[in-house]
Amino acid sequence: MSLTLDGFGSAVRSNLVAVSRTNLAWATLLDVSPAEGGRRRLHDRLAHALRAAIRDGRLVEGAAVPPSRALAEELGCSRWAVTEAYGQLVAEGYLSARVGSATRVSWIPEAAPPAPRVPREPARPPIRYDLAPGLPDLRAFPRRRWADAVRAVTGSAVHYDLGLPDPDGHAVLRDTVAQYLRRSRGADTRAASVSVCAGVTDALVRTCRALRAEGIADLAVEQPGWRRLRDAATSAGLRVHPVPVDQDGLRVDHLVRAPARAVVVGAAHQFPTGTVLSPARRSRLVRWARDVDGFVIEDDYDAEFRYDGHPVAVMQGMDPGRVFLLGSVSKTLSPALGLGWLVAPAAMTPALREANIVAAAPPVLDQLALATFIDRGWYDAHLRAARRRFRSRRDLLVRTLEAEVPEGRVAGTAAGLHILLHLPDGADSRGTVHAAAAAGLRVADLDDYRPNRSAERALVLGYGNISDTEIPPAVAILREALRSPTVTSPTPIRQVGGS
Repeated sequence: MSLTLDGFGSAVRSNLVAVSRTNLAWATLLDVSPAEGGRRRLHDRLAHALRAAIRDGRLVEGAAVPPSRALAEELGCSRWAVTEAYGQLVAEGYLSARVGSATRVSWIPEAAPPAPRVPREPARPPIRYDLAPGLPDLRAFPRRRWADAVRAVTGSAVHYDLGLPDPDGHAVLRDTVAQYLRRSRGADTRAASVSVCAGVTDALVRTCRALRAEGIADLAVEQPGWRRLRDAATSAGLRVHPVPVDQDGLRVDHLVRAPARAVVVGAAHQFPTGTVLSPARRSRLVRWARDVDGFVIEDDYDAEFRYDGHPVAVMQGMDPGRVFLLGSVSKTLSPALGLGWLVAPAAMTPALREANIVAAAPPVLDQLALATFIDRGWYDAHLRAARRRFRSRRDLLVRTLEAEVPEGRVAGTAAGLHILLHLPDGADSRGTVHAAAAAGLRVADLDDYRPNRSAERALVLGYGNISDTEIPPAVAILREALRSPTVTSPTPIRQVGGS
């Protein structure tokens, strides 16, 4: 017969768990079938099965075996047979028994011969300071209030909320997001036009699939810009056309020469240049969309953080029939939440949903928690505190750079979670990135956000996820990296950050 050690009563199980250092014994299959000819006694067969389990590593050193009475009941045999088997294994050194304690495995397998030593590349030093863009202040995540929101919705959710989620998102969060965008971002939206998604990248993939289904095969993107957004567009089957950005934002005069009928733009705060799309460019971009019967896809990247005035309203409010609006809480709360939204023109909503029939919405309880977090005013309070903190931190970073790296030039609007540091002529931005990493500082090269290298040399410095006290030593490392000889690396720099 075969025996699995899983079927003990609750009283016996609790006693065993209390004295056991590992649960492996209870999941072990012991083969105690009669030996050939049937002449082998039960206690010998049991000892053989336990011995094999120990030698095979299924019962490791320190694992407790069942008490003899419990195992005898499971086998339907006398307790004597079990105690004899245990005694034999104790004598052989496979088990150890002490009065008042469980019988445990004491056998240790012979150590395997050491593997041949393979030369390895020296390990990279750990990153002590992180000035890479793409993250908010994770130390300041509002844990207590988020936990309160999760607790509240877990207790109040009705039974049908716990079923299969609506692919477009829960109606409560869609309505909450629509209201929030109207009052805080100047959007023209209703719950029916909102879809809940896992973030901006997910929202862009859904949008591109809908555009492809409507016959739009070409998409313009900002250059420089997030590579992840370009990859999302190509994964949906669109051809991507880079369009340059200057101090006023996207160059619409270049856009009109591209074959695209849709464009992705960061109007409120472009990444990585930090520019704001000028009013004239906004108006011209909307006219372009109407002229080509196309669409603007507005990535509302870190737009809640503006330090020299009020945040700029979204373009979507200028023409909700031509502008998609993409947003998330990745830069305001945490990317770990995986919560975002997509506001689509009313005429495109059916196409959007038909083109994404297998799209999965984030977990319902997380959606309801975000709705509660916003409805109770906690999100607004968190943003107010974050703006004060980030404004002070940005000022500190700029002052420290001016003092320690006077040859550099800071660019970008006083907004968001990053700045652009232009390097002097002759500087090697890629070498600087590697030299800084070797000293424990992570920064990003502006060229990491272009399909090809440029003559412009600049670093993208994020200050969202670094503490104020870490900024001076981080800038000191950057200063030394800029003054070090050019450093080359056999591997390309991975683009950091994301939406």
